[in-house]
Amino acid sequence: MVHNENEKFANKESGPIPPFWRTRLRDIDDELGQVKIGTVIDLGESAGGREIKAVVYGDQEPYPRRANYNSACGAGDLASYKSMDKDSRKTLLLVGGIHGGELEGIAAVLNLIHALETGEDHRGKRHDELLELLRQCRLVLIPCMNPDGRARIPLRSFAGLSMEQMRYYVQGTWKNGELCNWPDCKKVHPMKDEAGFLGGYFNDDGINLMHDNFFLPMAEETRSLLRLADEERVDASVLLHGGANCTNFIVPIRYAPKYIQQVQHQFALHVKAAHDREHIPFDVSGNWEDGAAYPPPSFNLTSALHHISGGMSMTFESNTMLNAPGAQYSYDQILDSHFILFAELIRFQLKGAGIPT
Repeated sequence: MVHNENEKFANKESGPIPPFWRTRLRDIDDELGQVKIGTVIDLGESAGGREIKAVVYGDQEPYPRRANYNSACGAGDLASYKSMDKDSRKTLLLVGGIHGGELEGIAAVLNLIHALETGEDHRGKRHDELLELLRQCRLVLIPCMNPDGRARIPLRSFAGLSMEQMRYYVQGTWKNGELCNWPDCKKVHPMKDEAGFLGGYFNDDGINLMHDNFFLPMAEETRSLLRLADEERVDASVLLHGGANCTNFIVPIRYAPKYIQQVQHQFALHVKAAHDREHIPFDVSGNWEDGAAYPPPSFNLTSALHHISGGMSMTFESNTMLNAPGAQYSYDQILDSHFILFAELIRFQLKGAGIPT
């Protein structure tokens, strides 16, 4: 089936979008332009020449580094890379917009930055307990790692739209106009020369950052993010994604040590319990240990972030509020779910739960 962008898909949004739902590139610029407590840092440019920025809060742990993480593992002495003291300041990395069409994480990071700067998110809701926890950590917040993909999408939200409309904007089309769909959009990489409409999954070179070649990165965005995680020696990183009309969940990590898989499964259970208390759906399912499947699961960006920094590394999949079968969330529930995730991650790290004994 051939789709006509102008007739069927262009600029279609369903229903009113609340003012706190800020996902556009200009929303990011506006938010970062008002940062006074945090520090805005440049991470370089995207394939399309767009700036990528992060906001940092809190001091970095003053710990002498003598090796990279891989070498420290080889020595059997992780302390040569970063402090293993459970009382040391933790560094957390939260990343929105790895896929530029997955908007929920962008909205969540911008609301978190606003709360850190003003005490309230963009709804006017206070998060005093969360902010007190946040002040005990170093935070590195990236609203959108793939601004090229975000720039390609004219919508602020997919709420109320069909799965087909979301697929068009996020995964794009083949040259014949047929929807790429998921996971077929991963069968060609880079995608640029095969796409009719290059969806928000990809940067302007057609690279899906989640599936770059991490041993010889193709995208400068990938290099920048891995370099940042290494320099910060992050204790935990979360890539914020949108997963159609799924129930919100954390994707099991692959190609990580068994203890990391087990620790992250325990963390997911903590996050579910916190969601249950707020009556927001959250799922903990799937196989949390690598099995013997063939083809094997991919070594993706989440895997690479663990092997760069040694920390917990997660992909959080959020509901997209489509008019489609599956879980149905409100804008407030989506934002609250992210804030629950952030709070539980900090609590988990402050307890030293991410460090094996």
